[in-house]
Amino acid sequence: MLGGLLTDLKKTIKPFMPLWFIRFVVTVVYKIKDIIINLPLSLIINFTNSLILDIPLSWEKYYSKWLIENYPRQSDLDRMSETVNCLKYQPVISIIMHVFNSPQEFLEGTIESVVNQVYPYWELCIADDASTNEYIKPLLEECMSSDPRIKVVFRNNTGHISACSNSALELVTGEFIALLDQDDLLTPDALYQVVIAINKHPNVDMLYSDEDRIGRNNRLSAPFFKPDWCPDSFLSRMYSCHLGIYRVSLVREIGGFRFGYEGSQDYDLVLRLTEKTNQIVHIPKVLYHWRIHPNSTSVKNEKSKDYAFTAAQRAVSDALERRREPGTVISTSRRYLIVRYEILEPKKVSIIIPTKNFSNVLNNCLTSIFEKTQYDNYEVLVIDNGSTEAEALEVLKYWKTTEAKRFEYKHLDIPFNFSRINNYAVNHTTGDYLLFLNNDTEVITLDWLNAMVEQVQRQSIGAVGALLLYPDDTIQHAGVTAGVGGVAGHSHKYFKAYADGYFSQIQTINNYSAVTGACLMCRRSVFEEVGGFEEELSVAFNDVDLCFKMVEKGYRNIYLPHVRLYHYESKSRGADNIGEKEVRFRKENLYMQNRWKDLIENDPCYSPHLTRKYEDFSIRLD
Repeated sequence: MLGGLLTDLKKTIKPFMPLWFIRFVVTVVYKIKDIIINLPLSLIINFTNSLILDIPLSWEKYYSKWLIENYPRQSDLDRMSETVNCLKYQPVISIIMHVFNSPQEFLEGTIESVVNQVYPYWELCIADDASTNEYIKPLLEECMSSDPRIKVVFRNNTGHISACSNSALELVTGEFIALLDQDDLLTPDALYQVVIAINKHPNVDMLYSDEDRIGRNNRLSAPFFKPDWCPDSFLSRMYSCHLGIYRVSLVREIGGFRFGYEGSQDYDLVLRLTEKTNQIVHIPKVLYHWRIHPNSTSVKNEKSKDYAFTAAQRAVSDALERRREPGTVISTSRRYLIVRYEILEPKKVSIIIPTKNFSNVLNNCLTSIFEKTQYDNYEVLVIDNGSTEAEALEVLKYWKTTEAKRFEYKHLDIPFNFSRINNYAVNHTTGDYLLFLNNDTEVITLDWLNAMVEQVQRQSIGAVGALLLYPDDTIQHAGVTAGVGGVAGHSHKYFKAYADGYFSQIQTINNYSAVTGACLMCRRSVFEEVGGFEEELSVAFNDVDLCFKMVEKGYRNIYLPHVRLYHYESKSRGADNIGEKEVRFRKENLYMQNRWKDLIENDPCYSPHLTRKYEDFSIRLD
């Protein structure tokens, strides 16, 4: 078909064009044909749909599909514009921007993205940090003269981003500020969505949105779909980032941006601000495009990264001191922040292990505990759930002799009920801290108990979980996300142990709505407050239910990447998809769906735009 068109083209233009031009046109057409033929059909369809729908393009297949489903069309923007004046509260949003020798094309694009906002009640407060490029001042002066909402202050000396941002802050007259980098873009509906959220939450002091990156030819990529406010996750990395909106009165109360924290000045600002308020709202929409180019903050050289990382580490250290939570901020080899808290009082840990038969598995677990644990104040209680193998009973007797002061065992010969066994065990322990541990685990890190106690001693924390690995060093558990697989699924299952995961999720401390009961520590007082394990859940979801009850009471659950154990996973039991086990599993699944419907559908630690089918944090497409 295409060949016939080319033949017709030759016949059509030959009488009017010289032969060399005809050859040129035909060559170009054939080249385009080759490119199109070699492109994946899905990419061609997504590209075409994006053009038709007037939305940005992405070369990432799944993100392109997501954009088609979610990015506002012109008709959406028109509708938003018509409803602005119906909003009960219409605050002025003051956008502050630091400028220093930005490429002209990018600076113009950034300002244009503000001018094109659907929501009209804004002011753009720009501070130029004594730029040396000649085009900067005329460009900014022209912008001021063309739109009275644009204000500019020209600094006499370069003071870097903190000082310059404070100069912009002096121009602010609005009730909220939004931070915008000099080469990034706001989506057309960004401020509209912010004000919608403010109207829904009139007492809000801080808001943040999802974001992505924009590169060559304005192609979008790497969407970051964020969780709701997770304070412990935030101590490992500045995940809220763009778009950040803050109540002006609070920003001024804490003194604005601090000198000496350049590169992480916004991280330091938010750490201080969130010590004054818990009125924080996440807007689960991509409202900000972070520019990728050689001189942008998203693609820094190593020297710049060192500077910013050192400032971030200092900002978190300062926060710990202000909050009177003694600790040290550890820098990992891969530039992650790990907070290690000082253990204020080394209270006793009661390690509870249910078991039945499989003597080698249990012995391996106990050996790793007694040989590798650095923390001194602990006891181990094994509950034997009706072992019939002589070897299993011999293992119990051996450890009772070898570790007489720390080890005890009891027999509870009942039909397997994980919840009942552990509830029974708790009543026979004396520790202030309870550690529920599967018999098919093996300790890897020597300070595992120290690290878990550091967190569990904090009054805000409910359950503490670890990174559990299969014997091939792939991940079995790195936190539990609600809604995945129906009720809950393990984060990043089957990923490599040293993979970063979704925006460094594996290698950083993170809040989750649940952690697995295969290795779960909590305070005895919290366990009793929530009523222990639900005995109606004999096998499945009892650990998830326990964690959800802690969330319901206002506690935060936490995953620690630096606590590592091997988990051989359920070797003591068979599969759950046959006969009575399948019936029981369905019953327990139904219990969770009825009891925790809202949390399963809306996990605050997991974005609504991420998959509910898989455990890999991929994009959710409906």
